[in-house]
Amino acid sequence: MAFKDIFKDSNDINEKNVVGFASFAVMVTFAFADIITGFFGKDLVVSEFIYNSFVIITLGSFGIDGVTKVFSSIINKS
Repeated sequence: MAFKDIFKDSNDINEKNVVGFASFAVMVTFAFADIITGFFGKDLVVSEFIYNSFVIITLGSFGIDGVTKVFSSIINKS
């Protein structure tokens, strides 16, 4: 699959999961950096607004995908 195929409507990649995972990976990186800097006695200052934005993106991405799966299974049963 070429890079340009990602942007087509008919592809095998779920873009919502990719965005959600990337956002979750950033949050995990923040957590590890906070633990490491705490171990060395320094505070990691991360804006609450930025961290909350990643939380909302993660929950939104996985939540939208979950709702899509639930409603598609309900619609397909009808």
